Amino acid sequence: MSAKRVAVVLKGYPRLSETFIAQELLALERSGLALEIWSLRRPTDRARHPMHAQIRAGAAYLPEYLRDAPLRVLRGLGAALRRPNLPALLALFARDLRRDPTASRLRRLGQALVLARELPAEVAHIHVHFLHTPASVARYAALLTGRRWSFSAHAKDIWTTPDWELTEKLRDAEWGVTCTRDGLARLQALAPGRTQLAYHGLDLTRFPAPPPRELRDGTDPDRALRLLCVGRMVAKKGHDDLIDALAALPAHLHWRLDLIGGGDLRDALEARIAAGGLAERVRFRGALAQPAVIEAMRAADLFVLPTKPAPGGDRDGLPNVLMEAASQALPILATAFAGTPEFITDGVHGVLVPPGEPAALADALTRLAGDPGYRQRLGAAALARLVQDFSAEAAIALIAGRLRASAGLPQDAAAHEPELTACAS
Repeated sequence: MSAKRVAVVLKGYPRLSETFIAQELLALERSGLALEIWSLRRPTDRARHPMHAQIRAGAAYLPEYLRDAPLRVLRGLGAALRRPNLPALLALFARDLRRDPTASRLRRLGQALVLARELPAEVAHIHVHFLHTPASVARYAALLTGRRWSFSAHAKDIWTTPDWELTEKLRDAEWGVTCTRDGLARLQALAPGRTQLAYHGLDLTRFPAPPPRELRDGTDPDRALRLLCVGRMVAKKGHDDLIDALAALPAHLHWRLDLIGGGDLRDALEARIAAGGLAERVRFRGALAQPAVIEAMRAADLFVLPTKPAPGGDRDGLPNVLMEAASQALPILATAFAGTPEFITDGVHGVLVPPGEPAALADALTRLAGDPGYRQRLGAAALARLVQDFSAEAAIALIAGRLRASAGLPQDAAAHEPELTACAS
């Protein structure tokens, strides 16, 4: 294998909520690329996905707060003083600081100085996930060291980063990808031709075949309809709308809901559930590793994810959990928002309702509960859509090819190297 490596910069690693990143890292390694992982934060999740154990690249952690590692920061500054590109970096940073005079901006510069000093000489290219703070660190370090950099943009970073900052990062990056047409349209409007579409998709070899499903309709209290929602408990996931919709369901409908995910809104959601008299029907299961999530999907009758815009502009891209649900032919009820309609056509692959409308969500829940055959057809159609149009192979081929070109590697470099495949499988 070539000694050349690609550094991948992340905000936090590993994270249970970012299965799409773990899947991509593993697939890139299996394509023959040698990676290094650099994270701005240490992990906070207690569990890990099995994929994280299969990824060969180790993770290095930059100081989350500069005061926590003053010697590393000073060494980074000392090394920067000897680099010819330091004046260009300081001029760029000064422009950024004038428009964003925050402690966070100073922290990104300090992290970039550490990254620039500690990157091995074998690193030929920097790739970053998310265009907000991680891209600032990658951009500064790349400029200081004379490397090129690229990006994968996702959701929050696209919709909450100011236009001026996005435009300049798009201009400076060698290339970039994003995972929805919704996000691509925003980036193209700011800097045409700088970004390509690359849906995450799923590596379907990691998922079991869909299970046979009991066709429950909620009329029997001993065979209650099993609902499932998977997503971080943050505003954009719409858990509050789901709870309000459940409170409006007919009294004769018997149902149970499992909520999987962690997040800051859990206490507020528990209080909302209690106020609605739903506590005995709702189970909070916390953040779980992917195998446990898939088992929950196999046991459920209906997957519900009512995403919507959050205060401050945050929004989803195309949630990977929708594709995971489809892998198990689990019927999907979601909102016609962000990237979801790019995967699900209403009435064909699932049911979509307007975001932020609990009454419409309740009506759809009632209708789907009473028609198990319809649910079964929707689940089968979603699985067929996933298999035909959303496998991960196309995106990985695109990203791996671009990374090889940027790192100066031949396009067929170790693409099927037996040793790497065996170690990463």
